[in-house]
Amino acid sequence: MRALDRTTWTLTWRLTRAGGRTGLLATGLAVAAAAVSTTLLLLCVAMNLGFQHRSDHTDWRNPVESSRPAAIEAVGTTFTQGVPVTVVDVAQLPGRTAPAPPGLDRFPAPGQLWVSPALGALLDRLPADRHPVPGTPTGTLGRAALAHPDELVAVIGHRSTDPAVTAERAPDPRRIGDTVSPTPVASFTGTPLKEGVGDMYTLLARLATILVVVPLLVLGASAARLSVSRRDQRLAALRLIGATPGRIAGMTAAEALLTGAAGALLGAVGYAVLLPAAASLPIAGGSWYTADLWIGAPPLLAVTAGVVALVVVSALAGLRQVVVGPLGVARRSRGRGASAVRALVFVAVVAVYGWITRKYGSDDVVALSAFAAVFLALAVIGPWVVRLLGRVVTARAKRPATLLAGRRLLDDPKAAWRIVSGLTLAGFVAGFFALLSLDAAPTWGGGPDQLAIAVPHNKVTHVRTLAEQRLHAAGVTAVVGVDDGFVAQAPYDSRQVTATVSGGPAELDRARTALTGLMPDQYPVTGVEVNWSEARLTRDFNTITRVVLVVTFAVAITSAGITAASSVLDRRRTYALLHLAGTPLRVLDAARSRETLIPVTVLAGGAVAAGLMCGGSMMPAGGDSSFDARGLIVLAVCCAAGVGGIVAAGGLSRPLLRAVTRQVGARGE
Repeated sequence: MRALDRTTWTLTWRLTRAGGRTGLLATGLAVAAAAVSTTLLLLCVAMNLGFQHRSDHTDWRNPVESSRPAAIEAVGTTFTQGVPVTVVDVAQLPGRTAPAPPGLDRFPAPGQLWVSPALGALLDRLPADRHPVPGTPTGTLGRAALAHPDELVAVIGHRSTDPAVTAERAPDPRRIGDTVSPTPVASFTGTPLKEGVGDMYTLLARLATILVVVPLLVLGASAARLSVSRRDQRLAALRLIGATPGRIAGMTAAEALLTGAAGALLGAVGYAVLLPAAASLPIAGGSWYTADLWIGAPPLLAVTAGVVALVVVSALAGLRQVVVGPLGVARRSRGRGASAVRALVFVAVVAVYGWITRKYGSDDVVALSAFAAVFLALAVIGPWVVRLLGRVVTARAKRPATLLAGRRLLDDPKAAWRIVSGLTLAGFVAGFFALLSLDAAPTWGGGPDQLAIAVPHNKVTHVRTLAEQRLHAAGVTAVVGVDDGFVAQAPYDSRQVTATVSGGPAELDRARTALTGLMPDQYPVTGVEVNWSEARLTRDFNTITRVVLVVTFAVAITSAGITAASSVLDRRRTYALLHLAGTPLRVLDAARSRETLIPVTVLAGGAVAAGLMCGGSMMPAGGDSSFDARGLIVLAVCCAAGVGGIVAAGGLSRPLLRAVTRQVGARGE
C-alpha cells in the first residue's frame, strides 16, 4: 500500500520526534487513553465469558432423561450457616457401566462421599453434629464440577434401590435448579437451566458491559483526536507544499496506528496484571477461577485490534478539512461546526428506543441494543449542545474569562465535548441506577429459626414423633409443630412438620443435621432460605452497581484529565500569545474552568435525565418502581464526585498551562 510506504513511516516518525517534549507528552496521553480503554474492555469481555464458563460447569446438575440410562441422578439443596450446599445423589444401574460425573475420576461407589474443596474445608472445621451432609469424604471434586472455588457441592454414591434415588422430589419454582427428581441418565452432560437466576446475572452482565463499554469507546475514539490541532496544522502545511491526499491519510493512519497499537498492547498487559484481582471479586456466590476470566487468544486479539481500528478510523475521520481546505487549517480559520442533524439523530434514536421497549419489552436483546444506541447517541448530540452553549455564553458574557470560554465553545465544540464527554456519560449511568433497584423477595412464612418439612397427611403424626425423638437425641431444644405453610414442597398432598429452634444459627444447623433424611425426598428448609438466590442476586446487583459507577466515573475523570492536558498542549501557541498580549494567567485558567463547567452542568444534567428515563423503562425487567431515597443519595454523591473529579483534573493541568505561557511566541514545529 503506497499510502503506508517507507516514506510515510519515515515522515511520521520524524514529525513525531520533532514535536519535542510537549509532542511526546501528547502522544503519551493518547497511548494512555487507548491503554485504559483496552484494559477495561478486556475485563468486560472476561466478565461475560466468565458467566458462560460457570454455566458450562454446572450444566451437569440439570440432568437429561435418557431412554437407555446407565445411572440415576437426583439433586437437592441443603444449607449450612445460611449458605446453600448442592447435594448430587447418583447410583449406577445394575449391569450398566456409567461414566464418571464431572470432577470425579470414577463413578462413586455406594456410600462414598465426594466434596468440593470449600465444603471439605468446612467439614473439617465443623463438629460432626453440624455437618450438612452425612459421611466422611472419600475424595475431592475437581474444577470441572464447580462454578467457582467457594462453591459447596457434594456427590453421594448410592445403590439403585436407595430412597435417595428412588423417591420422587418436587422441584420448587421459587428456586429453580435446587431440586431435581431422580432422573435416569446416560451421561452427565446435562443441559443449561432455563429461566433461572443465571439469566438475570447474564442480563445484568450485559447491562453493566453496555454502561462501561460506551464511555470506553468514546475515550478510545478521543485518544485519536488528542492534540488534533497540532497534527492538523503540520499535515496542512505538508498538503500546501504538495503532499498528496493519500500521503496525508497515510501519515495520519501511521501515527494513529503507532499510538493505538502501543496503547492496546499496554492495555492487554494491564488486563493480564489485573486478572487475579478481578478473579477475587465475589459475584454469584464466590470468587472466580482465574482461567474462567481468561478470554483466550482470539477474543484478546479481536479486542486489541478493535481498539487500534477505532483509533485509526477516528483519526482519519477528521482529515476532511486538511485535505480539502489546508489553507484554512494553516490559518486557523476553518469552521468546526456541529450541525443540528445531530439533535435530530438523538431524537430519532430515543423515539426508536421507546417503540422497541413497548414492543419487545426491556429485557429483550433488541431492547438492550436500542439502549446502547441511546447511550451512544449522547456522544452524537454532545458537540451540538456545546456549540449552542457557546453562542449563549458569548452573547451574555460580561467578563473576559467568560467571553474566552464562550468563544472556545463556539469555535471548537468537539474539543470541549471531548473534555466533558466522560462525565456526561457517567451521569447517564448514575441516573440509570438511581431508579433501577432490586429488593429481596419477602420470606415464605415461618421465621429464620423454623425448619419445615413437607409430610403426607397420613404420616404427619409419625414423622412429628420421629422429629421430636431425633432432636432430643441430638440435644437440640426445639418446639415441633404442624401447619399448612408454603415453605417446604412435596410432590404429594402434604402438611408441614416444623421445628422452631432456639439458640441461634449453630443450633439451627444441628437441628437440620438431625432432621436430614427424615423425608428422603427433601432437606429441611426455612422460609428465609427459600429466597436465597434472590437475596444473593440483590446483593450482587448492589455490588455490580457500585463497580460500574466506580469504573465509569474513574474513566470519566481520567478522560477529563488526559483531554484537559492535551487541550493545553494543543492550544499552547494561543495561550502564549494571549499571555504576551497581557492576559493574566488567572483569566486564562478561569476561562478553562468555565469552558468545562458550563457544558458539563448542562450535558450531565441532560444525561442524568436520559438515564432516569432508561432506568425507569428497565424496571419491569427486575427493578422496583417504588420510590427509593437511597438511589437519589447515590445519584447526588456520584454527581458531586464527578464534578469534584473533573475540577481536580483541570487543576492538575494548571502547571502545564503555566509552563506553556512562559514560552515566548509560537515555537516552530
